[in-house]
Amino acid sequence: MNLQVDARSAIPIRRQLTEQLKHLIEGGGFPPDHPLPSIRELAGFLGINPNTVARVIEDLQRSGYVDARRGKGVFVAPALPARPSPALRQRFLREMVIQAAARGMTAEDLAIGVLSLAGIRPAAVPEGVEVLLVECSESEIEFFARELEAHLPVRIDKVLLSKLATVTKRPEGAARWGAAVTSFGHLPEVQRLLGRKGIPVIALLAAAHLETLQRLAQLPSGTRVGVVSAAETAHDVEHSIANAGLPNIALVGACHSEGAALGRLVRRVDVIVCSSSAVARVRRLAGATTQVIIDDRALDPRAIEMLATLLVKQTGDSSRPLRAPLRRRLSPRPPGRPRPSRGATNGETAPGK
Repeated sequence: MNLQVDARSAIPIRRQLTEQLKHLIEGGGFPPDHPLPSIRELAGFLGINPNTVARVIEDLQRSGYVDARRGKGVFVAPALPARPSPALRQRFLREMVIQAAARGMTAEDLAIGVLSLAGIRPAAVPEGVEVLLVECSESEIEFFARELEAHLPVRIDKVLLSKLATVTKRPEGAARWGAAVTSFGHLPEVQRLLGRKGIPVIALLAAAHLETLQRLAQLPSGTRVGVVSAAETAHDVEHSIANAGLPNIALVGACHSEGAALGRLVRRVDVIVCSSSAVARVRRLAGATTQVIIDDRALDPRAIEMLATLLVKQTGDSSRPLRAPLRRRLSPRPPGRPRPSRGATNGETAPGK
């Protein structure tokens, strides 16, 4: 677990250190209730101004990552705020670097190009911005909320469609929502209720996972496929499979996991794509020769990109000044280990480590 700052970067040292500490905390490098190194210790190891470190700690405290305890120091918060999954962010960055390398660019070329693009760097989606999620059932609300919170640093305000009219009439109004999201089937009604309040509404689309499409692509030509879901988005998943344009399969239809339609569907297909919550009932009704592929749906990435772009536009743009060269590394001190001398300004460990 190393920290480093590079003042040659266009990214301010304060931002560099803040994001690295967030990454360490989210990855378990500093577990909940674990003490952080002191401001003086961090500043000494990194060779930076203690005031900069103090502002970093303030940023972390304001965003809910750490707690300052009087007379004891700064500790990792017991519960962390919602942010996109570190694994998702890491995968995205890795894919970008690989694509850049395939075009003859180094990681440094990519970083410089991103920072200098048109001289403008849009602000990120502000952490904790509130997004209204409207759905007709609790199960759908929970599904969409999990997906959105895994990809974007937003807080989801969940409202059932049947209660939306009442909620929007409350004194606090809808001013706190940066946007509203719902599934395509409910888009007209949600737009009607929120359109007069100036809240943009984006339609979400559930889609089959890429792994499911890969398995379907390997089936014999002429395979008949049906889609079953415990939720109302079975037809969305069916459409996402149809849009993949797999020539070897024939889509027979989609249905909810409850009701007589399921029994009729399983008798007409060779393969069923279904959610894990529906798999038990599907297997009870399906014959021994019917293959079952479990797919728990995912949000279509284009919907997530549309929402992120909308929220970014609302924050405006920012530009950042360049800094002079400086680079230091820090290995965090485990609890109980002695502090390094005040003069330490590089990555060397203190005596006794």
